[in-house]
Amino acid sequence: MLKEPRVGRVKTRLGREIGMVEAAWWFRHQTERLLRRIEDPRWRLVLAVAPDRAGLESRVWPAHLPRVAQGGGDLGDRMGRLLRGMPPGPVCIIGGDIPGVRKGHLVKAFKVLGDHDAVFGPAEDGGFWLVGMKRVVRPPAGLFRGVRWSTEDALADSVASLPGCRVGFCDRLRDVDRAADLVG
Repeated sequence: MLKEPRVGRVKTRLGREIGMVEAAWWFRHQTERLLRRIEDPRWRLVLAVAPDRAGLESRVWPAHLPRVAQGGGDLGDRMGRLLRGMPPGPVCIIGGDIPGVRKGHLVKAFKVLGDHDAVFGPAEDGGFWLVGMKRVVRPPAGLFRGVRWSTEDALADSVASLPGCRVGFCDRLRDVDRAADLVG
């Protein structure tokens, strides 16, 4: 899931600390590096972009990668729509602001889905950097309902939105929301 790296529209919490231009620049270059690192023939990489029209037409993202619009709503609405809209089979969703993610992390997440209905990659701040589902059945209607986004409760709330599902976890990684996250 990627946002068009527009000044003042992406990484705004980071931008309030380091400047909006610098935050947009960081995000653009971070996502370029990320896409190069995770592209692999073992999976199909699809860019879920926002805003919808600008993201679909953007020249920022590699032209050879397919794109889908994220659509409206909060983060949970958009992720739920993506999980329901992809072809059958396992799907993992990540954001573009995780500097440490490597192919091996994604391999592990897909492996966890072998024994679970869903997988989360916990983030150090209580959220998550990855969510995946096996998708042999349609994701539950209440998926991500009531999640307190951008809080230390986001992961726990998201897991709670999957009653009756076997949930597994993969590696804990750091996402970048603030200037302090850029160090280390």
